[in-house]
Amino acid sequence: MNALERRSVAALASVYAMRMLGLFMVMPVFVLLGSDLEGATPALIGLAIGIYGLGQAVLQIPFGMLSDRFGRKRMIYIGLALFAIGSLLAASAESIYVVIAGRILQGSGAIASVLMALLSDLTREEERTKAMATVGISIGLSFSLSLVLGPLLGAVFGLSGIFYVTAALAGIAVVIVHRLVPTPHQHVSSADTQPARDMLSRVLRDPRLLRLDYGIFALHLVLTAVFLVFPTLLQEQFGLPSSSHWWFYLTVMVTSFFAMVPFIIIGEKKRKMKPVLCGAIVLLTVATAAIGHVSHALLVAWGVLFFFFMAFNLLEASLPSLVSKESPAAAKGTAMGVYSTSQFLGAFLGGSLGGILLEHAGLQGVIWLMVGVLLIWLLVALTMPAPGYTGSFVVQLQHEAPAHFDDIDESLRRLPGVQDVVILEEADTAYLKVDRRQFDALSLADFPFVRPIKEP
Repeated sequence: MNALERRSVAALASVYAMRMLGLFMVMPVFVLLGSDLEGATPALIGLAIGIYGLGQAVLQIPFGMLSDRFGRKRMIYIGLALFAIGSLLAASAESIYVVIAGRILQGSGAIASVLMALLSDLTREEERTKAMATVGISIGLSFSLSLVLGPLLGAVFGLSGIFYVTAALAGIAVVIVHRLVPTPHQHVSSADTQPARDMLSRVLRDPRLLRLDYGIFALHLVLTAVFLVFPTLLQEQFGLPSSSHWWFYLTVMVTSFFAMVPFIIIGEKKRKMKPVLCGAIVLLTVATAAIGHVSHALLVAWGVLFFFFMAFNLLEASLPSLVSKESPAAAKGTAMGVYSTSQFLGAFLGGSLGGILLEHAGLQGVIWLMVGVLLIWLLVALTMPAPGYTGSFVVQLQHEAPAHFDDIDESLRRLPGVQDVVILEEADTAYLKVDRRQFDALSLADFPFVRPIKEP
């Protein structure tokens, strides 16, 4: 990357991270601190935790489409303003209903798709994979950090303090976008980062992608529901005050992260991703079921959460990569849009359904919800074909090439290793889905009308 690209990617990744940090920090403490709010019930607390996901799921793609018309940075400012207003509303609330309204406003600032579109505008095609990976890393770090900062801030400033810090993070993000992120002169159409309407039906009919979409839906439903029950267990059953939860989560997250790395390597390098994926789902299911049967030993509870997050981190890291590999050519942005929507819907239902079950069926009701959803996922994963090991390859077609696009399409499909071809005529660009063991980029030199421009 050149200096401008590095600055843009770092700035956008930090904005994404601060926003996700603000959304996640309340999760490990809300069930404890939110019980003092007027009108609070387990069902409403669960709704307050997960309701942001509904706004994210519904408005993510509309925000991206509006940014095409009104500008990326303008929509980012609007989204961050909504996020800040929602945070301030929740911070000033004495009623659970006002907090729910604030969380809805937080979620309605759905700028994830706009940030990715702006990333596309400000990076070259050949650097975009690195840029997206940087954003992904920032999201993972923000989640881990939120489990530590949430209990620390809650112990010092209370629930309102967490929301005030979240509003301040939104203000800092506005300054970063204004001062550090360049304003693009034109919007760049990229199948890697932006959803396309004409690809949506194809993505929604792909059984491989639908299995992965259900996977991220289940994963975040369970994650949200876990924080309805586990903080209470730590405080009431093990006598660990909420002010000390931070070190518990910190040690779990650090050790579980390193524990899952070898399995990622085995899955990718040894091409054993399906067994690794199914094994992680089994581990996650067993750890989730064990939450309802932990003894009074804190070390046992630590071990259960360690295996939970070991499996969670492995799945969270693997699923986006699998979506990218399984996506049809020129449909990666659309596939990731559907994937993200499924993730946020899972968070919403995990909070709302989990809260209802907690109120009416107690801890075991929430456990059964999570285990049932995970068992369905295990069945779905066991019946799916082994994931492919394909990659994307983008070629630039020579402008006003004498060959007809149909002829170019047919010629490209005849190359060894090419599984799919989509040509965007208006952009003079072809997206190839290739098996890297068989595909040789040098073979494109035989086509005078095609110029390779990247291999991620």
